[in-house]
Amino acid sequence: AQAAPLAAAIADAGGVPLVFPLLEISAADPAPLVAALGDIDRYALAVFISPNAVEYSVPALLARQPWPAGLQPAAVGQGTARALAALGITGCIVPDGRFDSEALLAQPEMAAGRVAGQRIAIFRGDGGRELLADTLRERGAEVDCITCYRRSGPSLGVAPLLAAWQTGRLDALTVSSSEGLRYLHDLLDEAGRRYLQQTPVFVPHPRIAENAAALGLQRVIQTEPADAGIIAGLRAYNWPE
Repeated sequence: AQAAPLAAAIADAGGVPLVFPLLEISAADPAPLVAALGDIDRYALAVFISPNAVEYSVPALLARQPWPAGLQPAAVGQGTARALAALGITGCIVPDGRFDSEALLAQPEMAAGRVAGQRIAIFRGDGGRELLADTLRERGAEVDCITCYRRSGPSLGVAPLLAAWQTGRLDALTVSSSEGLRYLHDLLDEAGRRYLQQTPVFVPHPRIAENAAALGLQRVIQTEPADAGIIAGLRAYNWPE
């Protein structure tokens, strides 16, 4: 569902989007979330890693009680901040520019002098990076990580993608997740991986670009962050006639 705005922007720019989900999102075991929400008034800061983290936690909280007045929201990226705002949660700590754990940790509100002694909840998916939690703990915070959703590989086969490649209808890929890229690589056979290696792949973060290069992709274009960055990269690319 989160691909819809990017697909619409590609269409508006004259491209033909082919939406091919690389991650399936589902609810995690609800027990940790229920426990955290029951204790929510004890937290000073709630960090949301993604829009999915918002979707799979905040409505459950608001069904129990209003957003606590003393709970400061924080988001890794602007899309997550917008998801919070859509639910009436404003005043979010969010980085400008690069959207990742490092950028959030660089915000003044996340400095050791501000978070030491504070209890912080991090709402995230399964298997996320530990950098944010580990760094906040090093800065003196008490951190609880609440897994509220799970990610898995796509249940759809790769036949539609291969057919688009084979018929010359696929000129580029946009990939917004290292995990999704890995799933795609693992799903493809040898012929599919050759297509992948030779196709321009637009990614909005240096870590995804590094992982793409490690998989042998030869035409990786790192864009500015988020959908706007991907669209700008697609527009600026020197497409063959």
